[in-house]
Amino acid sequence: MDLIFVSLCIGFVIFLYFKNNPLKHGRKFMVRRFLNWFPLGMTYAFLYMGRYNLSVAKNDLGELMTKENFGIIFGVGTIVYGLSFLLNGPLVDKFGGKKGILVAAIGSSIANIMMGVLTYAFLNGYVTFNITLAYSVLYGFNMFCQSYGAVSIIKIKAYWFHVRERGIFGAIFGTLLSFGVYFAFDWGQAIINASKLGLENPTGPQKFFRYLFAIDVNTTNATWMVFFIPAIILTAFAVIDIFLIKDTPAEANLDDFDTHDASSNEMDKTFTMGELLGRVFKSPLMMVIAAIEFTSGVLRNGIMQWYFVFAKEVPAMNNIFFTKNWGISIAVSGMIGGFAAGYLSDKIFQSRRAPPAVLMNVVMVLLLTTMLVLLYSQPSIVGFCAVMMCFAVIGVHSLMSGTAAADFGGRKATATASGIVDGFVYLGSGMQSFAVGYLVKDNDWTYWPLFLLPFAVIGFLLSLKIYWELPEATKKYLVEVENKVIKVRPQRK
Repeated sequence: MDLIFVSLCIGFVIFLYFKNNPLKHGRKFMVRRFLNWFPLGMTYAFLYMGRYNLSVAKNDLGELMTKENFGIIFGVGTIVYGLSFLLNGPLVDKFGGKKGILVAAIGSSIANIMMGVLTYAFLNGYVTFNITLAYSVLYGFNMFCQSYGAVSIIKIKAYWFHVRERGIFGAIFGTLLSFGVYFAFDWGQAIINASKLGLENPTGPQKFFRYLFAIDVNTTNATWMVFFIPAIILTAFAVIDIFLIKDTPAEANLDDFDTHDASSNEMDKTFTMGELLGRVFKSPLMMVIAAIEFTSGVLRNGIMQWYFVFAKEVPAMNNIFFTKNWGISIAVSGMIGGFAAGYLSDKIFQSRRAPPAVLMNVVMVLLLTTMLVLLYSQPSIVGFCAVMMCFAVIGVHSLMSGTAAADFGGRKATATASGIVDGFVYLGSGMQSFAVGYLVKDNDWTYWPLFLLPFAVIGFLLSLKIYWELPEATKKYLVEVENKVIKVRPQRK
């Protein structure tokens, strides 16, 4: 049933893509752009499956991987991910998004195979060394490769989508991101369930899976399959990407066009790596966007990473709908959140990205306060709040990393700008991973929402600071082409 629902949602996203055409592109362009972004987006979704499968494996390993150890492993990976953008952002700006997404897919596939081999060796008693260190190294390598994914997508998007289309398109990619989490948690859990030793009354698909991968010849749960399956899928999509993805419309035998972002008057310029980095780090506006994304990283992974662990340890949470359907719940909420934020940005706020972020952060403050008060007494309300947190934080993330960074960085520096901004997401995620893993090690989960709450407040204040910002080329386009009056910051008396 879930698979049918997800297929319908993906079909709806495709329908919205063709329906939303404010620049009146021709049919040929729309179809070819679809063939460009859809495999690109699905590759990114399965990168998420190869990223959050660690959370699913942790629950199956139980005390063989403690909460503190899991926090360290995940924290190392996210810190590596965040710092990697200093290198791979400028590299993708130089070599293009297609090569970047191939590095991400193939590299993550290799890393997941290695983690699967380590898990197999560990569960069968072939290794006795510190598995926390081993997993940290391999997960760090996985996240280094994965970090090429986000910047590659946004680099390609910058050439194929006009500023006035990017809010809704950011929502489309936010949807695919959300389904990546669904693949990780629900498909990952299905793989874990089908890989159990001595499984009683397996379903038809489980029987086929167990026969195909010789599960029944094992002497322990085949937990390693949760790493091997994403590796296989990523390899397949890498092959598809080689044939379908093009960096620019011109490479697909179409006409390039001005997207009216910050690069509109500098497409003939060539920037060094230092100039690209300076363009971001010397810009107060880009630093505010990065700081907002730091808070969203704390909040996004603070919920997605730990809710599943929290629900497993608190018996009252085990039987509620949101725990049983965590993956699909956050996928749907994230999809709605991304589209809500994108629609508000493009249709209500003249493609300004900060106003919806302000609203979403207010929502998160209210949700976290509710979770803090009702954490142990109202499991269904807590589960609902956790799901709605994904609604709000995916809305912020899809606008800031996926859209605002590209708008203000421009096509020439899109990968560097979005990479550094996305890097702050994972620096925030890494920080919360270490912190929450330590704070809840004695099973006092009150510290969990209490730790996250201040970051929603900070995100709100930072979003207010850039509420009125738009790239100059976008302002010019709105005035000259759409004949609109630009809304500006009210003057103080």
